[in-house]
Amino acid sequence: MRLDKIIARNRIIDLHSGDLAGALQELLGVCVKTFPDLKPDALMKGLLARESTMTTYLGLGVALPHVRVKMNRRYILAIGRSRAGIRYDGAIDDERVHLIVMLIAGENARDYLQVLASIARQVKEPDLVKSLINAPDIRALHELLIGGFGGIRPVQAQQNRVNRLMFREAERVAKGAGCRAVMVFGDTFIGGIEAGAVPGRLKTILVTRNPIEPSDDDGKEFSETIQVRSFSSQRMAQLRSAILVALTRGVIAFNDRVCCVGGMTGSNQFDTVTVVDIEREFQTLLTGRNDLLPEDVKPEVLERVIAVATELAVEGREGRPVGCLFVIGDNGRVATLTKPLVLNPFYGYKEEDRNILNPFMDETVKEFSSIDGAFIIRGDGVVESAGSLIQATDSDHVLPSGLGSRHAAAAAISVAAHCISIVVSSSTAQVTLFRRGVMLPLTEKRR
Repeated sequence: MRLDKIIARNRIIDLHSGDLAGALQELLGVCVKTFPDLKPDALMKGLLARESTMTTYLGLGVALPHVRVKMNRRYILAIGRSRAGIRYDGAIDDERVHLIVMLIAGENARDYLQVLASIARQVKEPDLVKSLINAPDIRALHELLIGGFGGIRPVQAQQNRVNRLMFREAERVAKGAGCRAVMVFGDTFIGGIEAGAVPGRLKTILVTRNPIEPSDDDGKEFSETIQVRSFSSQRMAQLRSAILVALTRGVIAFNDRVCCVGGMTGSNQFDTVTVVDIEREFQTLLTGRNDLLPEDVKPEVLERVIAVATELAVEGREGRPVGCLFVIGDNGRVATLTKPLVLNPFYGYKEEDRNILNPFMDETVKEFSSIDGAFIIRGDGVVESAGSLIQATDSDHVLPSGLGSRHAAAAAISVAAHCISIVVSSSTAQVTLFRRGVMLPLTEKRR
């Protein structure tokens, strides 16, 4: 859903309180004015209870308190801005909170974690947050929120003669090669590429690192938008990960061909057209099968784990490189092949709070990535444990030289169970996926 659809002008306010409880009272007050059936005391209790379990501070002076309650509506969003700043226990180094985005969700809202993650992605962009905090008045703040949360900030691709020619020729190549779709790499253009900038007659898939919410205007949108982060300036560096995500979502099939058009990141110029035969590209990984994604693993869970793994590979932890292993799916079988190396840091928490789709899990997973052993993740995203020892063997696959015990364990568990394992290498920062013992590098080596 588009986030701007749940933003209401009368639920955006300037806060006067100096602490979190007072700010939440102000935000609940404007919600009750519109929805008098809400119970503010119960909502306050739920919001503060969640804060006591896990901080909802996101950084950059932004907090995202949230709670689920029984109500007929799916979502209610209220936003408060404080120029002076609010005292917040979860902030680092006594940093003040200047923007509070409060989300109330109905118990039946199935996409709750996805909506929470979408909001978190938007308010992690420093330029947007700075503009929101410094908006001259509430009207300007509302307009900035609608623009930022509506995903309309990417700039229009420069429609010069070469770009038009490249895209036109890409369509011709796609038709001649029997391609099902054209994949457009939007990061070629500074700020991204706006939907409708490359209108085509074939199915078009936008690949971008920017979080863009889909529009209700299907006539101008790409058929599908795939968000894949890339930390390389190489042409179409996101290609393999983007195709993997498209496969798991069912956007394309294993026997399809895809025509890809892109260029150097930020160059504002298409300069490359590539035809990818998916079956040939992934034939080693598939080993004669077409079920890349295990039955119990949700596509969005795999995408989120890949995103966290990629961020860890690039950022490391506290300036040091980090190596870690994620095992996703077939939890019953995986449990028989693993044992704890340390006390499980996720034991006892609610499943919703330890779901990898929950945006507040990012920092938790990254912090525990320094523990030896693997993260064990259910197919629905719930993190069962960290610091687990893999006790599985694989004598059928020979890994390339230079790979260590972490890669060997990832390969072995992917053979012994119907799961996917993802490894971040501490020496090369390369992210590698394993399925049935076969490896698929998702990023290039960085060191």
